[in-house]
Amino acid sequence: MIYYLLIISLVAVILTVYDKKASKRKKGKKKRKRVSEKTLITVALLGGALPEFVTMKLIHHKTRHRKFMWGLPGIMLLHTAIYLAFTYLF
Repeated sequence: MIYYLLIISLVAVILTVYDKKASKRKKGKKKRKRVSEKTLITVALLGGALPEFVTMKLIHHKTRHRKFMWGLPGIMLLHTAIYLAFTYLF
């Protein structure tokens, strides 16, 4: 489980940084394809919410998007609730 969380965390950080760099490409230079918001949310749901949120705050990426600034903490709360439920109920 630890290896999975490390890998999904790394994927979340890489995708977030890549999308930030792709968004800053100027005209005339080869444009990079952006990472879709759906992909970023999916990675967060798969366990990358915390590293994605921290990375977005650190690099100031998508910090004005409510979907991310409220949604990622919501996903973290959901993950915490699921963890606690499995820990104490099973």
